[in-house]
Amino acid sequence: MMVADGDAMACTNDDCATTADRDTERAAQFVSTETQHEAELIETEEGDEFEGKPTATDVVCDECDAREAWYTIKQTASADEPPTRFFKCKQCGYRWRGYN
Repeated sequence: MMVADGDAMACTNDDCATTADRDTERAAQFVSTETQHEAELIETEEGDEFEGKPTATDVVCDECDAREAWYTIKQTASADEPPTRFFKCKQCGYRWRGYN
């Protein structure tokens, strides 16, 4: 991963000295994690609070048959595999994983 270092981009790996000119026009298209607010971040741990996260309506809770659940997404396998969705039922609070 490269980070901004003045007018250049620098590799964050300690064993790498790679740098590149910073393309300010293209850089404006990206969001740095340094400027994101905590409310914009999506937690991906199963124990995290789900309330207020995106809602899925294409699922059915195994506990109460409700058809709405909050969800978060996490890449749990290699990058060429689809991500795992973690759900929390809006009605009873039951949690489960969904694999695509």
